[in-house]
Order: sequence, then structure tokens, then C-alpha cells
Amino acid sequence: MSLKAPTTPDPQWRTEEEATVDHVMIMDNTSDITMLTLSGLSGETTNRMVIFSLTLLCYLLILMVNISLVLTIILDHNLHQPMYIFVCNLCLNALYGTAGFYPKFLLDLLYSRHVISFGGCVVQSLVIYSSVCIEYSILALMAYDRYAAICRPLDYHSLMKKQNVCLLTCFSWIIPYLMVLVALIKTSTLKLCGSHIDKPYCASWLIVKIACSPGLTNAVIGYITIIVYFFHFVYIFMSYFYLVRTCVKSIESREKFMKTCLPHLVILLNVTVAVLFDVMFMRFGSADVSPMIKNALSLEFLIIPPIVNPLIYGIILTKIRNRIRFILFHKKVTS
Repeated sequence: MSLKAPTTPDPQWRTEEEATVDHVMIMDNTSDITMLTLSGLSGETTNRMVIFSLTLLCYLLILMVNISLVLTIILDHNLHQPMYIFVCNLCLNALYGTAGFYPKFLLDLLYSRHVISFGGCVVQSLVIYSSVCIEYSILALMAYDRYAAICRPLDYHSLMKKQNVCLLTCFSWIIPYLMVLVALIKTSTLKLCGSHIDKPYCASWLIVKIACSPGLTNAVIGYITIIVYFFHFVYIFMSYFYLVRTCVKSIESREKFMKTCLPHLVILLNVTVAVLFDVMFMRFGSADVSPMIKNALSLEFLIIPPIVNPLIYGIILTKIRNRIRFILFHKKVTS
């Protein structure tokens, strides 16, 4: 009785088969990535409820101060002037932008894993970064409004009539939103080779970084957007520089500048420093930086400006301050 030797497949054939299977599996993995993980607070699990409580308190404070200012301006017809309409839109934009971050972040703090769908990641990035661009557009309108009020007072009412204000306000929302939307539509078509976003929330540039082939288009669109809003900053800064030169000539103009322009300038610098940290760190940041510092830098523009901006306007702008006093103490305060 003869024993038949077991047949062994050709090593070369097995190697080719395994390579083909591995290639198919890689393609399936990259094309089927639908869930992404966010850089959470993995090192802070023992203090998770403390962080949750502080974050919730911060978000409630943002809602309270911004909604209060919006309602104050809407309900008082004396505040239906261009400057206050722009302030109202600034607060509405703060509510819009923070709504893209805080509810999801608060939910993540209740769980150990911080995950988000790819579609949800794109939407979150759209909301947060369109809000940043809208804020710069509104600040540019406010700079133009102050320039017209102080440097061209005789032409102010013709330049800032109701139709013009409505049109400019619509443009300040629609154009930035469309710019960010176009960039993210392109980003949403990318195939992903990774699933980790090194941030507590989504950003289009970080989605591009985990794509299999990011391509040149996404980088070009991103840098064009940065350049456009850098020129917004330059325009606003130059407007205030010109206003300072004009206001030095008269005490009345100087007083008007201190009351209405100084808050805008403080807010501009506040937002710019926060966004600059975020953008520069996202593109050129070192991997050796502590996660706590990384998270703090990335969250600064979602915490400080939405709280500080309405407080600045509520304290410094006389008409708004007097109206808030009247509401709180139920008595009329003369301006």
C-alpha cells in the first residue's frame, strides 16, 4: 500500500494570492471607513465629570450672554441701527459656531471613546470653520460702519441705509459659508487611509491629512481661504489705524472711537490670536507637544470669544448697557 504525498501549492502562487487578498482588504478598509475617532481626554478619565460640569457651565454661560444680547437688541427699537445689528449678528454667529462643538463634546465626555461618523465630521467642520469666517466678515462690516460714522458722518445715512445693511449682512453670512462648503465638498470625496482626528473636534485639514491621496486641490482651497481672511484682517486693522489718525484731531471723535471702536479692536485681536494658534498648530504643530496644551490651543477660540465678545459690548456700549440695566432693575435709565 503506497502512501500519496500531500500536494503543496506553489509558493509563488500562494504569494501572489496572498498579495491580491491583502490588496483587496486594504482597498475595502480604506473605502469603508465611516467612523472616525477624535482626540479626547483619555488622560483625564478620573476628572471626567468635573470637566463635563465645567464645560456645561461654560456652554450655558455662552448661551445666556449671547441670547440676552440678541434679545436686547431685537426687542429695543432704539437699537435697530447698523452698529447694533452687526453686534446682534456677531452674537448669533457665536451661537451657531458653538452649537457645532459643545453638544457633541459634552456627549463625548460621558463616554470613554470619542467617535464621530465621517459625514458628521464634515458637517461639524463646516459649522465651526464657517462660523470663524463669518465672524471676520462681520468684523469687517463693523469696521466699515465705524469708518463711515466717524470719517464720513454727512454720508453715513446714505451709505448705511436699511437696504445696504441687509444686503451686507446677508453677504457676510452667505459668502463665507459657501467658501467653506466648497472646500468641504471636495474633502468629503476623499478616500480615507486613517481614522483618527488629532483634535477634540473635526477640521477639514485634519481630514485631508488622513486621506490616502490628499491631492493639491484641497491644499490650494485651504490656503486661498486663509489668504482671503488674512486680507480681511489687514483691511480691518488698516481701517482702525486710519480711524485713530482721524480721531486724534478732535475730542468728540476720540470719545466716539473709545466707546464704539475700541471694543471691535479688542475682539478682532482676541479672535485673530485664537484662530492663528489653531491654524498654525494644526498645520505645523509638533507631535511632542502635550495633549493638554494641544487641546487648550484648539479650544481657545471656541471658549474665549463667545463669552468675552457679548460681555465687552454689554459693558462698553452705553445704549446696550442702559437697556440691560432697565431690564434687570425694572426702571428707566437715562443715557
